[in-house]
Amino acid sequence: MTFQILNLTETLIAKLKSLSPEQQQTLLDFAEFLAQKHTSTQPNQKRVLGLNQAEIWMSEDFNNPLTFNR
Repeated sequence: MTFQILNLTETLIAKLKSLSPEQQQTLLDFAEFLAQKHTSTQPNQKRVLGLNQAEIWMSEDFNNPLTFNR
């Protein structure tokens, strides 16, 4: 397992070195995006009851069947 990770890291570094500076910056931006996305997801976070209470409005006839005029 460790060998596979090391081999992957070496392959990524070799590929990175072959890219232009602009492409390296793009790759860095994407890597930072992935890292942020991974840390911002909190699957065990519990929902708070009533947190957004009175934040939205729904029409009284929301559940009524839609009618189409032809």
